[in-house]
Amino acid sequence: MTPQAYFQRAIQAGKLMPDAEMSSAYAFGDDPETADALSQLVVRGVKTATTSGLALYHLDNEPLPAVGAFDVILDGHGEPVAVTVTTDVTVASYASVGADYAAAEGEGDRTLAYWRRVHDAFFTAEYQAAGLTFDPATALVVQERFRVIA
Repeated sequence: MTPQAYFQRAIQAGKLMPDAEMSSAYAFGDDPETADALSQLVVRGVKTATTSGLALYHLDNEPLPAVGAFDVILDGHGEPVAVTVTTDVTVASYASVGADYAAAEGEGDRTLAYWRRVHDAFFTAEYQAAGLTFDPATALVVQERFRVIA
């Protein structure tokens, strides 16, 4: 099923207003296994936040996530598994990410130490692929909180 068809099904089921618009469809992580695992955390309500690099938005001239936006979460095979609504967007320094936010991301043992280890590696690779250098001491990140609608 396409993300748009999945979104329309949520509208038809009364989960969203008839005039709701899908902002985007995306998968978490950088490989199918990670996308599968993280999408299931979203479905189960364990993962209620995500973090992205601010510099990557600027590089791609992409708008930041917006409060109230509806997104379709995809699994590792590109299949839709959930519709979410963004409830909060904050730009903060990577170094200031705290334990409560790391827990909201729902990954691993949900500790800040785990979050930093995984995100240091993830952002280093993402920035490198974009021709940038990730510096945990100075990088700014976009912290997005969401909840599942359907």
